[in-house]
Amino acid sequence: MTNATLRGVIAAIATPVDDGGEPDLARLVEHARSLLDDGCDGLNLLGTTGEATSFSIEQRLRVMDGVAAAGLPLGRMMVGTGAAACADALGLTRAAARLGFAGALVLPPFYYKPVKAEGLVAYIGALVEATSDSALPIYLYNFPALSGIAYTPAIVGRLIERFGDRIAGLKDSSGDLDYAGQIAALSPGLAVFPSNEGTLLQAREGPFAGCISATANLNARDCAAAYRTGDGAALYRAVRVRSLFTDLPLVPGIKAELARRTGDPAWARMVAPLVGLDDSESRTLGARVAALAGPG
Repeated sequence: MTNATLRGVIAAIATPVDDGGEPDLARLVEHARSLLDDGCDGLNLLGTTGEATSFSIEQRLRVMDGVAAAGLPLGRMMVGTGAAACADALGLTRAAARLGFAGALVLPPFYYKPVKAEGLVAYIGALVEATSDSALPIYLYNFPALSGIAYTPAIVGRLIERFGDRIAGLKDSSGDLDYAGQIAALSPGLAVFPSNEGTLLQAREGPFAGCISATANLNARDCAAAYRTGDGAALYRAVRVRSLFTDLPLVPGIKAELARRTGDPAWARMVAPLVGLDDSESRTLGARVAALAGPG
């Protein structure tokens, strides 16, 4: 039912920032190319891992324009365009369509709670209408732990009924695989992406389209091997990388590990309100990385 083309291993790419707190496009483009070279089928730009909601609309547009100008394959990239204000989401989503991104990943409007189903339908409907000429695929972003609003199966079913194949898929960061399975069962054409690479073997022949993972910033090669060839050992290694961040702040942890791996301390910079790992957290992560590199 959908014109979606995104499948497989998609990294929720981290956004480097300069010493003034601005998105660092040079580092971002270099990292994006390395992830694609390491086997990612696609990238999720300006998602939670990319600290999108901590950037202004102007900053987000500059990131989108910069990635497009760099010649990266936008047909392999979805971009986060959700915002609390519908007008902001409209501007970002129109830009995604104009530039040629493969899809828009849309958080629900997340300030006023509870949001009635009619309100969510109106919000998504505005984005669908604004991009009707391009038929930009819309991917719903379910992350109720942070947004406070869930795309329930009933709401997703209503959106599919109303907007058809413009609703291309859903990224689920709830961690609830039963929920993800219910969403996938709504339509055989709906591309559902859990956020955990542990589901990649299921995605090869099962209900899911792949995964959109924060830790794919670090384990892309093993994720790709697991998805493409069913390599269980590679999946085991990928899941062990994800376990590094258990009980640690995920986005600061990933950026700290990128800084260590690249030898570039600039990668550890965060955008307020997120902050880098404190000394205790850094020691914990360092010990886990050292253990991961050891036997077993």
